[in-house]
Amino acid sequence: MHFRWKYNPPTSDHTQQAKELGEKLKIAPLLAGLLINRGITTESAAKRFFRPQLADLINPFLMKDMDVAVDRLNDAMGRKERIMVYGDYDVDGCTAVALVYKFLQQFYSNIEYYIPNRYDEGYGVSKKGVEYAQKNNVKLIIILDCGIKAIEEIKYAKSLGIDFIICDHHVPDEVLPPAVAILNPKRPDDTYPFKQLCGCGVGFKFMQAFAKNNGIPFSRLIPLLDFCAVSIAADIVPVVDENRILAFHGLKQLNQNPSIGLKSIIDICGLNGRELSMSDIIFKIGPRINASGRMENGKESVDLLVEKDYSAALKEARLINEYNEQRKDIDKQMTEEANQIVAKLESQEHHSSIVLYDEHWKKGVVGIVASRLTEMYFRPTVVLTRDGELATGSARSVMGFDVYAAIKSCRDLLTNFGGHTYAAGLTLKWEDIPEFCERFHQYVEEHIEPEQIEACLEIDAEINFKDITKRFHSDLKRFSPFGPGNSKPIFYTKGVYDYGTSKVVGRSQEHIKLELVDSISATVMNGIAFGQSASARYIKSKRAFDIAYTIEDNVFKRNQVQLQIEDIRPAEGEDPIG
Repeated sequence: MHFRWKYNPPTSDHTQQAKELGEKLKIAPLLAGLLINRGITTESAAKRFFRPQLADLINPFLMKDMDVAVDRLNDAMGRKERIMVYGDYDVDGCTAVALVYKFLQQFYSNIEYYIPNRYDEGYGVSKKGVEYAQKNNVKLIIILDCGIKAIEEIKYAKSLGIDFIICDHHVPDEVLPPAVAILNPKRPDDTYPFKQLCGCGVGFKFMQAFAKNNGIPFSRLIPLLDFCAVSIAADIVPVVDENRILAFHGLKQLNQNPSIGLKSIIDICGLNGRELSMSDIIFKIGPRINASGRMENGKESVDLLVEKDYSAALKEARLINEYNEQRKDIDKQMTEEANQIVAKLESQEHHSSIVLYDEHWKKGVVGIVASRLTEMYFRPTVVLTRDGELATGSARSVMGFDVYAAIKSCRDLLTNFGGHTYAAGLTLKWEDIPEFCERFHQYVEEHIEPEQIEACLEIDAEINFKDITKRFHSDLKRFSPFGPGNSKPIFYTKGVYDYGTSKVVGRSQEHIKLELVDSISATVMNGIAFGQSASARYIKSKRAFDIAYTIEDNVFKRNQVQLQIEDIRPAEGEDPIG
């Protein structure tokens, strides 16, 4: 696959502004230009960006209902009521439950946690979960990363004498559940300054407020920040403002002194001994935490995350790793089947979206398959499977398109739905799938922009190899943690050549290991191009080509830089590749 490159060269004013800011910060003007592109135009703003401070976290009591939530939690503890911490079975939910449970357990023992079974209970608050709480004399449930739409279930719990505090970040409906307190910055009546917290982030703010109210030093919360970093990365929320502070210090904790459970996952992944990044969470740590809920029961992941004994944690991590291997096999098979269906849909090229369904697909893996298809075809995608008389599934979106709004437009067909801009879940009658397909396609067709369904690379800057010094790379790393709202910069270099040693590598000979020289400085750089072996013959032909890439640490050679090539195209005037 080759991308359309989108690059806006800097204006003379921008270049001058970058030069001046770079001099103040003692960084390359090109990097100062990247700051300006992120809306950071002053020395003081740049220092806050490069050195996020926990002291700059927002006052948690600015969130609506926070005072009520803290009062109810204090009352429960004062009356020695049994408290249940209840959460979703994905990474965000599991880390949120682990964070709140671990923090409160230091001060209160009459507490337990609960994760619903995806296959028996479905998403969110379940009647089974409420009845379990009643049976165990629970009087207060703190629910994390879900609950904002559980009107009937919370009404039922209330009739049984059980109160709820909701900590959610999904888009609420017009009518809210009858909970004692609803902490959700996306509430239309909430003036909290930052709206993009993940579920674990909302849970953290609740604990921050509880600590503040009870005179507990903030330092007691710092060991739990690694959970925040994991959830922010895995839930793909914007890594800006408050999320950037939490992710920055959470990564620091993850690298220096992770919780026992996360340490065991790091060791199982083979990541020990290297500096962990948001990418390591997204591709290594997160999928393993998720695998438990996808294959069996997410409670096993929380058991691991709150474990205090390393040998026990390692045993649990190995089990979760096995679930992840099973998940990968099922994921691969389902994705291949889905691709075959897409290939058979002759009309697919005329659609701006994809909706696929198969009654045999595994419920816990449809979200991953939807993500894969979105990446492959650059279309908002819904993947459904059968659950009795119902169809249940997940939706994923392309950059800039609100898939939650598209699903909400079909709400009269849905028995349940929820989510946010880029990811959502839904349930409907199996017989209503054809009408849903038609209406979903129509909504997307009417609201999506043509460029949103193009394979497009946003180029940040043009650069020559001679500029990629150790100092440049060191300063570039200070832009991390990366994620939505602060993407890893993509550079491009014109007119590069194979130095003579580039070769195809990988089990299926699908990647290219590159050694390149640019035509300006004769500087040689190493690179890797994943899944781009189709360009190998062109590269070996000694013709010039342009590359778009990110700059990475070479994990196999300490203190060396490696280019991760995102796309390769012929230099101007050369014949097309292939």
